Amino acid sequence: MTMETNESWYVVYTRPRGEKKIAAILSEKGIENYCPLNRVNRQWSDRKKVILEPLFKGYVFIKVSEARKWEIKSVDGIVNYVYWQGKPAKVRDEEIDKIKKFLFEFEEVDVVEVVDNQIEKDDSVMIERGVFIDLRGIVIEVVGNKAKVRIDSMGVHLTAVFDKKNLKLIDII
Repeated sequence: MTMETNESWYVVYTRPRGEKKIAAILSEKGIENYCPLNRVNRQWSDRKKVILEPLFKGYVFIKVSEARKWEIKSVDGIVNYVYWQGKPAKVRDEEIDKIKKFLFEFEEVDVVEVVDNQIEKDDSVMIERGVFIDLRGIVIEVVGNKAKVRIDSMGVHLTAVFDKKNLKLIDII
């Protein structure tokens, strides 16, 4: 009688620059894993070389059963799982396949975090993270995923640059 393993893909955080080492350790332990490697051209003063570097810095994908999921945290170099809504986040097989196909087709792939909020100049925003949490301000400039925000406090104008993901659009009443 065979027992279904019911394995799922998860994402784990690794120590800085430990992705390839963790992938090798997991493979030695017989744990299916995927550390997407990006082919990148590097120029030194005396030569050029194509190197393989992790596409997602600090992350490795692992495929394990629910029963083996927690033993992974004992692997030296794995910091923790990536969580979503209080549980280790699962990744669909199709997403892993898309990454593999993309890396097979293209070289020097860039990973850019998608920011959904469409923050523009003159928008009123509230800061959602960091030292200035819950303060309100006006966007005075937007460049890429960053926004320069003017915060009026104690009779002075303070300006700071924030990641747009840390800002929330608000309505002035």
